[in-house]
Amino acid sequence: MDYFLTEEQKNIQALARRIAEEKVVPVRAELDETGTFPWAIMKTCAETGLFGVSIPEEYGGMGGGSFENCIVVEELSTACLGVSVSYAASLLGAYPILLGGSEAQKKRYLSEIASGKRLAAFALTEANAGSDAQGIRTEATKSGSDYILNGTKQWITNGGEAEIYTVIAMTDRKKGGRGASAFIVEKGMDGFSFGKKENKLGIRASATRELVFQDCKVPAENVIGREGMGFILAMRTFDRTRPGIGAQAVGVAQGALDAAVHYAREREQFEKKIISFQAIQHMLADMATQVEAARALVYAVARYIDSNPRDFSKVSAMSKVFPSDVAMKVVVDAVQVFGGYGYMKEYPVEKMMRDAKILQIYEGTNQIQRNVIALELIKEAASKRRS
Repeated sequence: MDYFLTEEQKNIQALARRIAEEKVVPVRAELDETGTFPWAIMKTCAETGLFGVSIPEEYGGMGGGSFENCIVVEELSTACLGVSVSYAASLLGAYPILLGGSEAQKKRYLSEIASGKRLAAFALTEANAGSDAQGIRTEATKSGSDYILNGTKQWITNGGEAEIYTVIAMTDRKKGGRGASAFIVEKGMDGFSFGKKENKLGIRASATRELVFQDCKVPAENVIGREGMGFILAMRTFDRTRPGIGAQAVGVAQGALDAAVHYAREREQFEKKIISFQAIQHMLADMATQVEAARALVYAVARYIDSNPRDFSKVSAMSKVFPSDVAMKVVVDAVQVFGGYGYMKEYPVEKMMRDAKILQIYEGTNQIQRNVIALELIKEAASKRRS
């Protein structure tokens, strides 16, 4: 379908597609097998300016929004989710600074992130605080002109590879969610170290590590916004980045669909190409319809977010939950089209199936997304009754 992209958006899409085809596809199997972080590809993204697509021009970016980010993420995800999440996680780490940072913080950090000179990461999740994000235990205690951080963060994408981290820690536990604050922590600060690199089912090219804070001294000037804004900034960040997860889902589903169609045109059984069988045709037709529906939702929500300053939590959650469910179904069906070959590592759909599962889990499980959607529906219904 034609989604009426501007010339600039078409150029961004074409650039990301070329990187995916020329730089990612040839090495994706090796990156997956070895669990190697895709530094060479990240360097290419930096050199071509892709890290700046959603960062304002005054901080060295292109001035795009959620929609431009989705375009890039979708194209990279068509080739490899492990690569695309490594790219996308840097913007995730930048968003709290973009949304709540001081002008000094923005000038200092966003320009480096936009240029790709330094990767960013976002740290909220802990061992006992996943879906219950308000249950975080990492604490930050004021000490003169600094804060002292103690605690750990778990399953942090780009952990150990990124140099700039936005970290959510409790500054006043008595206030619950309103007692969390956001900090900019830089790699190399005293008391900041990393746990082992996790050995994952999928997205193996991406780095997932534990962050460890042991009396880590962070200057007070590194607080984003003010004390108590951490949880608000985290939720506002996720509202803007969830369409990016939807774009990852669309990308990996499109990649699986393309591979399945190509295979079905080549594979012969009973002296016929299997694409001539109605059973296969119907599977491919359903896959294509689901992918296009998911893409339409992601694009619509991303554009809505870019044009609307607030009140998009419901549709943001929708743009994550529906495409990620679609992606899981489409990649499993792609493996089925391939038959026994689809289960072999020599073919890409095996990897796509392993990769796609995380989309239903990270940045808020799909069950949590449904809670968000339902809560907004309840609020809307109550508002209508009052009016």
